[in-house]
Amino acid sequence: MQYQIATIAGDGIGKEVVPAAQRVLEAAGTKWDFKLEWESQDWGCEYYTRTGSMMPEDGLDQLRNSDAVFLGAVGYPGVPDHISLWGLLIPIRRAFRQRVNYRPIRLFPGIDGPLRDTGDGVDFVVVRENNEGEYSEIGGRIYRGLEEEIAIQESVFTRRGVRGVMEYAFELAGERKGQLLSATKSNGIVHTMPFWDEVFNETAASYPDIAVSQMHIDALAAYFVQRPQSLDVVVSSNLFGDILSDLGAAVAGSIGIAPSANIDPTRTHPSMFEPVHGSAPDIAGRGISNPIGQIWSGALMLEHLGQEEAGGAIIDAIASVLANGGPRTADLGGTATTEDVTRAVVDALTG
Repeated sequence: MQYQIATIAGDGIGKEVVPAAQRVLEAAGTKWDFKLEWESQDWGCEYYTRTGSMMPEDGLDQLRNSDAVFLGAVGYPGVPDHISLWGLLIPIRRAFRQRVNYRPIRLFPGIDGPLRDTGDGVDFVVVRENNEGEYSEIGGRIYRGLEEEIAIQESVFTRRGVRGVMEYAFELAGERKGQLLSATKSNGIVHTMPFWDEVFNETAASYPDIAVSQMHIDALAAYFVQRPQSLDVVVSSNLFGDILSDLGAAVAGSIGIAPSANIDPTRTHPSMFEPVHGSAPDIAGRGISNPIGQIWSGALMLEHLGQEEAGGAIIDAIASVLANGGPRTADLGGTATTEDVTRAVVDALTG
């Protein structure tokens, strides 16, 4: 089996962790008899500084026939973050109907998380609506620079979009512990969040075997810290999910190990897989970045492509390296290099 993978290493440490992850994925391909054909693009913020755009005008067409998109990180000094987000990531997510952002949160044995007692461990998933919600383009500013300047940003929630991400979350909960918690703020946000709650309750009626609950986002943020081991699947809007999943990554020890997947549940278009971390220009080029977030994102990609055994084995290899005192980078309290960690994961996978 052969897969066409559009690869965008992007900027900063993306150029270091993407090749590292490719080595691990290729080792898995050799062991499980599949091949990954990488189609590399040099798009990102550095590309923007040369051309004035994050990707070519036909960039989406270049990606369209790929089996998946494997993204590193974007961000570069002097390029505003909204340029990188709206010039590359959001167009890909929306054009390819990647309505689900899937972010697993797991505290691996061997990692000293910031919480003293997590009981039976932390292993849950944040399912974030990925294409609408608070991250809409609707709004604007008038009277710029004057005392009466006004900025307006509108949230957009559609029944199709909300129901789609909730159905995905319910199905996922059914494959896990059977628990689904919805993040809301319907006591203060009087239109979109009550609508979110209504669709959640409507959808829940079709999944009677799933234990459901709802919690306001502020209380839930505290819950993430106080009782993360009790969580299974959390479904949330775009902004809330963005914040909660980063909080979850911190609870699990480091944002450097956190993966994510931007998924088209219909599989009509390619899905995109990327680590949660940014381009970290302060450490770029030094060979000390943590490749685990990128490697784990690659494992999610393999599982999505139907190579579940290989993807699961990569996650097991990561867990083995961490549990058995293997090399770890500075974000996990160690002194190892990107190469040290990558080699250890490959050895654990193939040994």
